Amino acid sequence: MTTFRDLLGAAKAQITEVDTEQAAAWIAAGARVLDVREPDEYDQGALHGAIHIPRGHLEAQVEGRLTDKAAPVVVYCAGGVRSAFAAKTLQELGYHAVASMAGGFGLWKDQGRPWTTPATLTADQRHRYMRHLLLPEVGVEGQSKLLAAKVLMLGAGGLGSPAALYLAAAGVGTIGIVDMDEVDASNLQRQILHNLDRIGDRKVDSAKKTLSLLNPDVDVVTYDTRLDASNIVEIIRGYDVIVDGADNFPSRYLLNDASVKLGIPVVHGSIFRFEGMVSVFHPRQGPTYRDMVPEPPPAELAPSCAEAGVLGVLPGIIGSIQALETIKVILGLGEALIGRILSVDTTDMSFRVFNLRPDPANPVTWANRDRIEIRELTGLCAPGLSH
Repeated sequence: MTTFRDLLGAAKAQITEVDTEQAAAWIAAGARVLDVREPDEYDQGALHGAIHIPRGHLEAQVEGRLTDKAAPVVVYCAGGVRSAFAAKTLQELGYHAVASMAGGFGLWKDQGRPWTTPATLTADQRHRYMRHLLLPEVGVEGQSKLLAAKVLMLGAGGLGSPAALYLAAAGVGTIGIVDMDEVDASNLQRQILHNLDRIGDRKVDSAKKTLSLLNPDVDVVTYDTRLDASNIVEIIRGYDVIVDGADNFPSRYLLNDASVKLGIPVVHGSIFRFEGMVSVFHPRQGPTYRDMVPEPPPAELAPSCAEAGVLGVLPGIIGSIQALETIKVILGLGEALIGRILSVDTTDMSFRVFNLRPDPANPVTWANRDRIEIRELTGLCAPGLSH
């Protein structure tokens, strides 16, 4: 009769087993690290950068989490038993260079080698964000970053509505909203944060009700005020990303100069009739709004949505892309639209990307941040924050 020891011995005879010193050398050389312990064990401590897949889920999940089967992998558990069986399984699945760490995390920790306490989520959060957790690029660590992030919405209108909804649903922990308007029936064609029952309510209050009902994890901070040179720095300071849903040039230039001075990335969106555009203005990494539009056009050449109209679904598309780019910036995921402009024309459903380069004549830069003066632009178009 085959015993457990027989199975373990047979598994170890077919795999590569390394001690903690050898495992550290593999890791230093670029090997991926796989933790196959149970969630409660992992939550108490793990190796830096470890991918966590409990042994019972290994076969079902590992190929989606470790996609390069040629890359070396160090597997560990608490003492080296589960990792031995896991290493055998990986070999059977076609992974070319797999090693089980003898002694496991217990010995690694006892020897004083580096480890960390992983980010953890509550049971309710694990359930709510399950589809995020299944993405290797997000996982528990990425979701924890979202929960710790602070995003400021400039406007709770056409662009701010879809962007705020998706950011709240994604679990962005703090969402600030700046808007000084009331809910109006003529805006409900596109401003989906609000409804008929809230006509006449302050937009920031209506937005807070909607977002709080969608996700109680989110702390919604409201600013029922007009941004101006006297308050903008105080309001935006401390936020990680700003989502620009303004519909006028004075607000955009004011935001640009203040965000450059503080080094805060801005996810810009704008819409006109059937067309829209999105870009990410990151003062420390690329061009900003003044590089794209050095001087504001005359008011007669910049009609508002109230004057020119807008297809109601268009801000939903552009605002959703803004939410996506915001999440990418927070997580460092993929390639954000830094130095690029995404242009959308819904009449022929065309998406085009244009490169944007820094304007050498632009003095409002991160390098010159100490000399930037926050000033109002006057005589352009009427102030407001709601497309």
